[in-house]
Amino acid sequence: MTSLDTEKATTRRADARYAWRLLSVVCLASLMSGLNNSSLTIALPAIVAGFDASAFEASWVLLAYQLTNVVLMVFFGRLADVLGRRSMYLTGVAVFTVASLLSGFAPTVGVLIACRVLQSVGSAMLITNSAALLTVAFPRRLLGQGMGIYMASFSLAQLLGPTVGGYVATEFGWQWTFWGNVPVGLVCLLWGLRVMARVPRSGEPLRLDVAGNLLVLFGLGGLLLALSQVGAVGWGSPVVLGGFGLFALAVPAFLLVERRVPAPVVDLRIFRDPAVGLGTLAGFLATMSRFAVVLMMGLYFQAVQGDTPAEAGVKVLPLAVAAIVVSPLSGALQRRVAPRTVAVAACAVSLAGILMLLVVIAPDTPYPLLIGAVVVLGIGSGAFIPANSTAMLQDLPPDRLGVTNGVRLMAQSSGVVISTAIALTLLSAPLPPALRAHVFDGSISEVSPAALDALVTGYRWVFGLMAVMSVLCLIASVAARHVAPHPGAPGRTTAATTVPTTEE
Repeated sequence: MTSLDTEKATTRRADARYAWRLLSVVCLASLMSGLNNSSLTIALPAIVAGFDASAFEASWVLLAYQLTNVVLMVFFGRLADVLGRRSMYLTGVAVFTVASLLSGFAPTVGVLIACRVLQSVGSAMLITNSAALLTVAFPRRLLGQGMGIYMASFSLAQLLGPTVGGYVATEFGWQWTFWGNVPVGLVCLLWGLRVMARVPRSGEPLRLDVAGNLLVLFGLGGLLLALSQVGAVGWGSPVVLGGFGLFALAVPAFLLVERRVPAPVVDLRIFRDPAVGLGTLAGFLATMSRFAVVLMMGLYFQAVQGDTPAEAGVKVLPLAVAAIVVSPLSGALQRRVAPRTVAVAACAVSLAGILMLLVVIAPDTPYPLLIGAVVVLGIGSGAFIPANSTAMLQDLPPDRLGVTNGVRLMAQSSGVVISTAIALTLLSAPLPPALRAHVFDGSISEVSPAALDALVTGYRWVFGLMAVMSVLCLIASVAARHVAPHPGAPGRTTAATTVPTTEE
């Protein structure tokens, strides 16, 4: 071996060592943010009880975080290209850590919601930079392995979050669901300062779609405000009408702006390709039909069956297990079966699970019946996401992957926040206004056992809407399976490309 070969081998080993050390930083941060979010789906009743919060305030503990994330995801992705990904990533870790500390000390629910917004700012800085940092650091031969481990950290957070959050809220108090992030965040920040090398900036001028981002904020924010208030004040309220009106005005204005600005939040040209357009629609509808199930079942076990947060966290665990086990199996199946075919089958399985929940839900439904339906739903959901993502992205050239994947993630994030708002509103709608807050603090079975039948009616409304969304998702997936790429679709090729399908 020549000295040149030895030098190249040494460089390759050094590059690989750096990549794995960087991966440890990224995975630690993703575990911190992912655990915090998934744990709150179970700890929410303890938070609501601690503040004696209203149903509206309870919903915005979740919605404020989700809305901020949707608005800032693309914004910070573009900002990092110009300002530097290392600086933005470490700033995100610091912001998330400080916000977690402040959240635990929040004296009122309003302050907690403000802290959740600050948390989401930090989280958006992390999410938009993680995959890009790894893509630059990892050699091509190791990138797939690194991305797989990174994805597994999110899956692990989803798996452990409800159980950890329920246990911590029961044994130590809801504040520790936030304070537990602080030591992890400090370790991640110090390790990141030591490990992370500076990534060269792109040198491109900073082009931000300020108008587009503001229209997303006001339009989606107006919709969420209307949905979260309609149950309390009625459809004729000026707040509700104003929120829906703002959304109705923002949508066409957004489409007009995005066609004209040089660096849009959503590049509408990608929808010339029907495979991308229908795949994005299917992903949005899938999120609408499934995301809120963990939240709904966590509330069911606490509000209807009187479980503690710890008990509820353990009971919803099989949903995450099913999704995590099936997701890699879906990837293996795609070697033999077309991804779109797998997506259609997975959507049908998810629909079966939702229909099972709709049929069996009652105040005294045995746990095996409930969890059987939930596991079926988890199997379908775990198989759908990688299959639908691959079907959308596999034939795109590298220069179109980033923008298309960004739109896909934004559509899914929008589905998350809208589905959460609708589910929380429908769930409590059949109850008298005075009892609605007791759903979210988990005490309604003690305060008014007679109201449980009305609450179960709310669950049937939620699962019925989810079933409708799942049927529409199935239709979109079937349609996508039968379309050919649009000849004018920008950058569409015929050669398959292996792409990472990063999910939060």
